[in-house]
Amino acid sequence: MPDILRTIIRSILLIVGLFIITKLLGKKQLSSLSFFEYIVGITVGDIAGTLAMDPDLSLRDGIASMIIWSFVPLGISMISLKSRAFRNIVEGKSTTFIENGNIVEKNLRKEKYSIDELLEQLRKKSVFKVADVEFASLDSNGELSVLLKKAKQPLRYEDVLNHKVHDAASVAVIMDGKIIEENLRQAGLNKIQLYEKIQACGYEQEQVFYAEMDPDGNMNVDLYDEFLTARFPDFDRI
Repeated sequence: MPDILRTIIRSILLIVGLFIITKLLGKKQLSSLSFFEYIVGITVGDIAGTLAMDPDLSLRDGIASMIIWSFVPLGISMISLKSRAFRNIVEGKSTTFIENGNIVEKNLRKEKYSIDELLEQLRKKSVFKVADVEFASLDSNGELSVLLKKAKQPLRYEDVLNHKVHDAASVAVIMDGKIIEENLRQAGLNKIQLYEKIQACGYEQEQVFYAEMDPDGNMNVDLYDEFLTARFPDFDRI
């Protein structure tokens, strides 16, 4: 078989393989990938490119290597979905850079972040004064999340109706069905009060997949799919 034809066939097979792998790994955007997932993607692509161009390499061994490199992060993702503690180890937690309008210098040093980089990221969010920021954190995907002080926030329609402007972010008190005690304390609640609020919404704690408290003490609840379907039997037909 001519070398050019062999290269074309190997390339087509590898492109199909990469397509299948990307489908299995999910639809995460590049900005949402963890550093490990980003490295895995580069490595798998490099293996595929090398296999396509070098006919002396075993296609079987190369595909086996691609499968191993691809399914390790898939396994890690599956475990991360089940365990928040494991997810924090693998993906990391958000780091507070600005709190109550003050820069948290030790967290900047922890993340190897200079003040110039922080100011640059703020400018990308159209924020040109640190004094305008109530809260800012570096998320696990490397993005900077910013909450402006109430006097600097854009006026919203509901704020006009209620004659107020919120100056704090909502706090997640339940994630993956588990109570986040640190956030619960931040929201000024204990477990008994949390259970009472969940029941006031008409649910039981074991039905709740995610719950957050807003600055006014209102709770937003998201149920597990099976309980949502049970509560709204025609939901899947909408």
